[in-house]
Amino acid sequence: MFSRHLTGIFARWEGYRIQCAQRFEAGEKGPSAEVWIELVPRRKSQLVCSGCGRKSRHVHETVERWIRDLPILDASTHLLVHRRRVKCRWCGPKLEALPWIGRYERVTKRLAESVVRMCAILPLKHVAEYFDLDRKTVKAIDKKHLLMTLPPIDALGVEAIVMDEFAIRKGHRYATVVADAKTCRVLWVGRGRGRRDVRPFFQLLGKEGCASLKAVAMDMSAAYELEVYKHCPNAQVVYDLFHVVLKYGREVIDRVRVDEANRLRRDPQARHVIKGSRWLLLRNRDNIREPKDQVRLQELLQANKALCTAYVLKDDLKHLWSFRQSHEAMLFWKQWYRRAVRSRIQPLVHFAKRIKEYLHGILAHCLWPLHTSVIEGINNKIKLIKRMAYGFRDDEYFFLKIRAAFPGNGT
Repeated sequence: MFSRHLTGIFARWEGYRIQCAQRFEAGEKGPSAEVWIELVPRRKSQLVCSGCGRKSRHVHETVERWIRDLPILDASTHLLVHRRRVKCRWCGPKLEALPWIGRYERVTKRLAESVVRMCAILPLKHVAEYFDLDRKTVKAIDKKHLLMTLPPIDALGVEAIVMDEFAIRKGHRYATVVADAKTCRVLWVGRGRGRRDVRPFFQLLGKEGCASLKAVAMDMSAAYELEVYKHCPNAQVVYDLFHVVLKYGREVIDRVRVDEANRLRRDPQARHVIKGSRWLLLRNRDNIREPKDQVRLQELLQANKALCTAYVLKDDLKHLWSFRQSHEAMLFWKQWYRRAVRSRIQPLVHFAKRIKEYLHGILAHCLWPLHTSVIEGINNKIKLIKRMAYGFRDDEYFFLKIRAAFPGNGT
């Protein structure tokens, strides 16, 4: 009686009919119930070879195989399929081709499709618990789908890209992500951040793809820059404002603040004020909206000349990225550099001399107004993907998930 209701209510498994079906009540930890269905071949069903796709008339043998299907009325569904192997004239003994299950799969196609849709929004652990599947099985289904559906790396026609690193796990384990600056499409992800680590990306592009690149936005990474110049002769390196100012904050603002605090060690009150002003000095003036913080910053800068000089020059340095003419930017840079050297603040002087070596990448922003805010947003989403999955042990699967999360906006 139960098998008749299944046949009438649910779609049939093409080429097979229900021999018998049973429903079992499961324990407290498992699903609410389990349904076991035995499927046997129909007598007049057409045999098709899974190797060549040709029709066949002869059965080589019949094998039993347990298959998982979509839950029926919230009951975990197990199929015992008496699957046939055809005797193909061209391929020899092969499994018959069925539209509702793959060649060597242990789950039906509709169950696999549901798993893939759930994996796009939920962690593997939750999807496995929902469908009562093993976590490795869910991962294998999702990974196979990503390998089949994600397009190959194609950067033909891409003129500008952005490159940056992100942390995979603790212990200075990094990976590099490359994205199209225009469409925000992730082109490539690879482990490491050295020259050898990013070289496979340029090798995948080929000569034509490398020749089409005109600009590459990045932080001040020597490894990235050297590989770009080696493989992409027509590309210009563009250094991002965010990373330069971040470097300025660490090497100048922090250093000057610590030196001034050490100089005032005999004045505990003044030393405490300077030591506790780190985040206040690193923030942009426009982002300080609390009146008490504005007053505190103003008093701090008025009381300490070195901190005031370093803070003002930080704001002025940002204007270097607002120019669209290289000669105007160069004039502004010379003035800023002269002021930095004349300040005689050693961390500031040292930073100015170091940044002078990267001036070509800063001035390239006039022609290519690129920034790595796109890649920073991608990195934040990558962190979310990693947290949702409770971490990844399979780098290939992790990188596929990243590429799938950023297909591009198509603009």
